[in-house]
Amino acid sequence: MNKLQQDDPTAASRKRDHIELAFQSQITAQQLDRRFSYEPLLAAHPQPGCLPPLPFLGKSLRVPMWVSSMTGGTEWARIINHNLARACREFGMGMGLGSCRSLLYDDLSLDDFNVRPVIGDDLPLYANLGIAQVEQLIQKNALHKVDELIAKLSADGLIIHINPLQEWLQPEGDRFTRAPLHTISDFLEQRDIPVIVKEVGQGMGYESLKALLQLPIQALDFAASGGTNFALLELLRSNPISQEAYGQLAYVGHTAEEMVLLVNQLVTELGEQRLCNQIIISGGIRHFLDGYYLTGKLTLPAVYGQASGFLKHARGDYAELQAYVETQVRGLEVANAFLKIK
Repeated sequence: MNKLQQDDPTAASRKRDHIELAFQSQITAQQLDRRFSYEPLLAAHPQPGCLPPLPFLGKSLRVPMWVSSMTGGTEWARIINHNLARACREFGMGMGLGSCRSLLYDDLSLDDFNVRPVIGDDLPLYANLGIAQVEQLIQKNALHKVDELIAKLSADGLIIHINPLQEWLQPEGDRFTRAPLHTISDFLEQRDIPVIVKEVGQGMGYESLKALLQLPIQALDFAASGGTNFALLELLRSNPISQEAYGQLAYVGHTAEEMVLLVNQLVTELGEQRLCNQIIISGGIRHFLDGYYLTGKLTLPAVYGQASGFLKHARGDYAELQAYVETQVRGLEVANAFLKIK
């Protein structure tokens, strides 16, 4: 073995790989990601754990990532939620639970959702109810049920998800008797519980964003179009006549990038009238580059959320989810070191 081989024992095999893979590694100008300026001279390779801590929802995250609300009431719920909470604790992410409706009147599924002992006390954990359930509780003068829900889960607050198209297209769906904005306002007046408001996969437009940003909510979660579309999901569960008649309804909505631009516009327009100061960018976030770009473009403090990306790896052994989150966090660190947002 010559001295070069001793200094670099993988040189020969690596160079052979380069020759064999060279033609597969060519890209065109059309394939370039034009959202970033690549700056290779300005930083060293990042060390794991180098991202600055981020104050969010009254606590501190180690990465600007949020595990978006996903599941409850299924045979997989317990292992999924516990795996996700374990990943949150290891990597320093916040977490929103899936719909906790089943816990309003009994504790039969409590073990599926009881992840505070797993995630720990230092990271944000939010329970979740649909706007239909909140409306019904207000009508029954039973909002104490939400207090009990928050207490039994040791949650930091409540996510209220807004889903009129999903409910309307769902064969068993609820019907709202009041505008969701009025229900949310009443809840905020009657309960001293931190609230996040989110859509469920189609996002929301200018007027809805403007109204929500003027409410004293802790955060707004985009749940924009581009990820799981729950209106379409429910439509696929319905009969063929409904699918044909209402199919186009599932394709209305707003992308996360569109909503970032709308929020930035509203921050300027509203000035001191804006009471909501934090955003969770979710819906169609495929990987860390999307999250890095959109949180960087937004003028408010923000984290980015993923649901299906985590869910895909959370249904089995924790090691699979751990490996997935590890790659996302390391990729985010590299992006932070070498990519400037245009």
